[in-house]
Amino acid sequence: MRKLFYAGDHILVGDLTCKAVLRYSRALANAGQSDVVSIPMLAEGGTPVLAHLIIGPASQIYSIPVEQPASDLDDPVIIERLEAMTRELEPGRPSWPDEMEDVPDLDDFGIFSDY
Repeated sequence: MRKLFYAGDHILVGDLTCKAVLRYSRALANAGQSDVVSIPMLAEGGTPVLAHLIIGPASQIYSIPVEQPASDLDDPVIIERLEAMTRELEPGRPSWPDEMEDVPDLDDFGIFSDY
């Protein structure tokens, strides 16, 4: 689980979700575009809910790992959608094996077959 800092506050998200959001955010910034994304997060009471973020060139987001009881917040459908939109913006970009090394890569989980 990771704290994703956004707009002066933070939300708790799954590792793979965080990785996909950061990748998509970078792709949007490089393309000079913005988008609204919906991602699962852990609410204050511990309930999973959807967060809606607008990300783009002006987004200043970062994440740090947290020690939190394991909660399965990574939704493969949402992660796959974020990664697909990232590939559309950066079709020639190589894989990212050296990014966020403390988070397993997405293909390590067998979620995607086209990587």
